[in-house]
This record gives sequence, structure tokens and C-alpha cells, in this order.
Amino acid sequence: MSLGKNWDPTARSYGPTRPFDGAQAPTIPDAFKMIAQTANSTASEFPQINPDICIVNYYTNSGKLGLHQDKDESESSLTKGLPFISISIGDTAEFLFGDTRDKDQATKINLGSGDVLILGGESRLRTHGH
Repeated sequence: MSLGKNWDPTARSYGPTRPFDGAQAPTIPDAFKMIAQTANSTASEFPQINPDICIVNYYTNSGKLGLHQDKDESESSLTKGLPFISISIGDTAEFLFGDTRDKDQATKINLGSGDVLILGGESRLRTHGH
């Protein structure tokens, strides 16, 4: 689910409406923005943000998200190294990150409910998944 702006996988871009029905993406709850901004403020090496995109992923016990880079944001955001912030809710899951899409070479960490992960600056384009 997309909040703030909608992710269009066909166009590989974010926009204000969903392409399949024209509905506007729901707003990001203030609580989500506050968590992201609070987490970001603890990482002083990253520029401060005002979140405008939120992707909510739900995984079953067998759910996976292949290794990928989040690089479809604006060129300005990527150049500035603006972070993306992952907030885990629910069961503990294995998170992978690294320099390639080879899961055997990726660093693996467990993220539990309440864990926050920030990738920004030089790490902004790290390959990641779970």
C-alpha cells in the first residue's frame, strides 16, 4: 500500500493518484511521520526529511522481497542522499543488505517489531530486501 504518493510499477515512478482507478493516495499518518523524523534526527549525518512517500509491505510467514535498490525517487533526493527509513512491526524477519543482488553475499540481520533501519547518505543506494 502506498501513502502520500502512489507507486506506479509500470511507470516506475511516484505520483499523486493510482493509475488503475485515479484515486488519490491516502495521506501518511502523522504518527508515521513523527517516528520517521525522530529516527532521522538521531542520525545527524543524514539530511533531515519531511516524509512524503510511505510504502507499507505486509508479509506472510513465507513472504519475501528480493534484493533491490530504492532508486526511483527524484534525482534531487538521491543526490542529497536523503534516507529511507524502515520501521518493522510484527514478527522478527531477516533483512539483507549489501553491494550486489547476490543474497549469498548480503549481510543478514534480524529486525524485530519496533526496530528502525535508516539507509541514507553513502548507504542510500545499498541493495536490500528480506
